[in-house]
Amino acid sequence: MKSFYLKVRSALLWAVSGLHFFVLCTLLVALGMVVDPRKNDRPQRMFFRNILRLAGVKFEVQRSPGFNPERTSLFVCNHVNIFDPFVIYSAIPQFVRGFELASHFKIPVYGWMMGRFGKNIPVPDENDRSRAGLENMMQKARESFDSETSLIAFAEGSRTRDGHVQPFQKGVFRLAIKFGVPIVPMSIVGSYEFHRTGDWMLNPGKITVYLHDTIETKGMSKEQTEELRDRVHAIVEAPVEEHMARQPQREMANLLAKQ
Repeated sequence: MKSFYLKVRSALLWAVSGLHFFVLCTLLVALGMVVDPRKNDRPQRMFFRNILRLAGVKFEVQRSPGFNPERTSLFVCNHVNIFDPFVIYSAIPQFVRGFELASHFKIPVYGWMMGRFGKNIPVPDENDRSRAGLENMMQKARESFDSETSLIAFAEGSRTRDGHVQPFQKGVFRLAIKFGVPIVPMSIVGSYEFHRTGDWMLNPGKITVYLHDTIETKGMSKEQTEELRDRVHAIVEAPVEEHMARQPQREMANLLAKQ
């Protein structure tokens, strides 16, 4: 009976949140044609936060004492599911954009939205890592930082399939050191239990985002890239692993409560 209820609940939540997404997204894209994205950042945040509410998510943000919300930074976080963009923009308290595969910019409507409305940074596809493409990515990233636009990067490169944080690639850390941009490790916790990639179910739950202490990169050399990568990975991974370790205990407690 509970399984049937959860399936019906998921179907309704997808329908409601999906309708909200397409209607509001269309309006925001139309607004983006005539208004600079910075000037309508507030309605964008309200829109993203409402998507989470309508999908049935309880949401919380925890900031570490050493997190500086006013510094233009490179946010590095784990990649969980398709709700990550809504989680990120609901959590980061500043104007922020992200990296997007170059091939995505060729998708009708969506590609234009990413280029004009989103102003995201094109990342060359793995089978097309030309020097020109990489230089274009670096140039656009520098322009973003110079214009006080923070960037978000999924250093894993793909969504998790088991809830654990996958190894980080080195590219974004080289970029941060090259430009002397501070890094903010960011952990998305509970989202895997809410929705798993490859499954359509939306399970009742809570997503907590941890904005960790800001890490300075000025003065670091490229030889420290791996050290920085491993340090950030350990920070991002810690609350995720702690949460997953508690899951069997919670499941057992729920089972005993029903007896």
